[in-house]
Amino acid sequence: MIEVETQLSLLQTYTQDPEPIHLQRMSERSAYIYNLNLRIQNSILLNTSEPTPLIWMQHRTLNAIASDLVHITRLCHECMQQWVQTEHFNILDLSPYRLVARQLNKSLQHLEQAFWQRDTRLALHMGLGEHKISRQCQKMLKTYTTKLKQRQHTEVWIAGLFTQRCCQQTGESLLRISEAIISNNLGQPMDMPRFHALQDTVSAWNGEQNMIDMDIQSVAETRSGSGISSLQDKAKSQPLVIYKSGDKRKLKEELHGVATWHDHYPGVAPQILAYNKHDKGASLLIEHLQGMTFEHIVLHEPMHVMHAAIKALTQTLKKVWGDGQRKRPKPASFVRQTRKRLADVYAVHPEFRQGKTYICGQSPKTFEALLQAAEKVEYQLKVPRSMLIHGDFNIDNILYEPNSKQIHFIDLHRSTHMDYVQDVSVFIISHDRLQVFDAPQRRRIRKQIHDFYQAMQTFATQQGDSSFQIRLALGLARSLATSTRFILDPKIAQRMFLRAHYLLKQVAQCDPQHPEDYQLPIKELFK
Repeated sequence: MIEVETQLSLLQTYTQDPEPIHLQRMSERSAYIYNLNLRIQNSILLNTSEPTPLIWMQHRTLNAIASDLVHITRLCHECMQQWVQTEHFNILDLSPYRLVARQLNKSLQHLEQAFWQRDTRLALHMGLGEHKISRQCQKMLKTYTTKLKQRQHTEVWIAGLFTQRCCQQTGESLLRISEAIISNNLGQPMDMPRFHALQDTVSAWNGEQNMIDMDIQSVAETRSGSGISSLQDKAKSQPLVIYKSGDKRKLKEELHGVATWHDHYPGVAPQILAYNKHDKGASLLIEHLQGMTFEHIVLHEPMHVMHAAIKALTQTLKKVWGDGQRKRPKPASFVRQTRKRLADVYAVHPEFRQGKTYICGQSPKTFEALLQAAEKVEYQLKVPRSMLIHGDFNIDNILYEPNSKQIHFIDLHRSTHMDYVQDVSVFIISHDRLQVFDAPQRRRIRKQIHDFYQAMQTFATQQGDSSFQIRLALGLARSLATSTRFILDPKIAQRMFLRAHYLLKQVAQCDPQHPEDYQLPIKELFK
C-alpha cells in the first residue's frame, strides 16, 4: 500500500512538473513492487496448511488485492511512458489525470480497514471511487475524440486516448479490490451488481432488513451457474431465507414451477418470498425448508430413517401423480434427450465416440445406431396420461423432515406435465452416480434404488402402465450416458456408458406391440 501511494504521488507530481526524472524513478521502483507482490504470493502458498473455508477465502482476497495493486502501478507507468514518448504532449491537459490519481489514493486509504475489520460499508464506499474515475475518463474521451476530428496533433490525442483507457482500467482495478473485500466479508464471490441485486431482493421482502446486518453462507453453485445461499440475521442462529441468483429465464421458470406445485399440491414446494429482475439476471428469496436431503439420508442416517424417508416419498409421489394427471399424454422422448447432450459427453470422453468396427467379420452397432433403433421402438410405445413431475429429480433436490414425515421439493424450474418415468429414472441414477466406494454404503445405496424401483413398479401396475419397464430402460440409458459429462474418472464413466449401451441394445430388440414382455434387469444394473 505504501509503495502504491508513492507511485501515485509520482504520477501526480509529473502532471504538475513533467520531467523525465519522475518516469525514471517510477521505473526503478517497478521491480520493488513486483518483489513485494511475489512475497505475498509466496506467503499465501506457505500458509495454506489450515484447510478452513475462511482462510481460503482470505487468501484468495489477498491474492486478488495484491494483483490489482500491482496492475494500478503498471498502468500509472504506462501513462507516463506515453507522455514522454509523444511529441508536443505539452498541449495535453494533465490535470484530469491528477484528479484520477487523487481519487485512487483517497479510495485506497480505506483498503486495510475495510479488509482487516471486515467493514462492508467501507468496501462499498471504495467501490464508489470507480464511478467517479469513470466519469472523469468519459470527459477525457469526449475531449480527445473531438480534438481528433480537427486532424491536428493527432499523435497527441491518440496518446491521450491510450492514457485515458489506462485511467479507466485503474478504476476497474479499484472496483475489483472493493468486490474482493465484499466477497471476503460475505463468505462467497460477489460483484457489485450481484450485491445490489441481493440488497434489492431482501428489501423487497423486508424493507427494514439491511444486507450488511446479515450473514450470507454459500449453499451451492448449480451447473447452470445459479448461486444458492442462505441468509440469516447475525443475531439469530437459524437461516432466514434461501437466496438464489442466476439466469432470468431459469428463475422465471422456477417461479412458474413453484406456483404450479402450490396450485396442484400445496405444501410440497417452498414459498417464494421475493422475486427481483436486474439486467440479464434475476434473483429469488425462497422459504427455508427444514429437512434432510435424500443424499444425506442414504449416506449418513440410520436404516430406519432411510426406510421412513423412501416410504414417505413414494406415498407423496403416488398422491401427486394420482391427483395431477392430464388426459393428453406427453412422452419424455428419452432418445432425443440423449442425442441432444451427446456432443457434451464426447467433449469430456472422446473415447466413447465409436467408428465402424469389425469383430470376426461382424460389425456391432455403434451407440448412435442403437439410439436410432431404440427411437423407433420408443415412438411406438403408449405413454399413459401426463403427470406433474419435478423435472430435475436428483436426490439433493428432495427433502425429508423426520418429525413431521413431510416431503418437500426444491429447485423446481423444470417442473411440467410429462411422463413420470422421467423423474423415476433421474432419481435412480442420482443415487448410482454418488462418488462413494465404501462397500456398506454402496449396499445402502443399492437397497434404496431397489426399494424405490419396487414401489414405482407397483404404482405402474396399478395404473395399467404396461410399457413402464421399457420406458424406464430408456430413461436410465439416457441418465447413465448423459451423466458421464460430469464424471471425470474414466473407469466410472466407462461403466456408466457401457450400461447405457447395454440397455439401448435390449430396447432395440424389443417388440413395441408387446412391451409387457420386457423385464428390466434392475439387480444386474445396480450391483
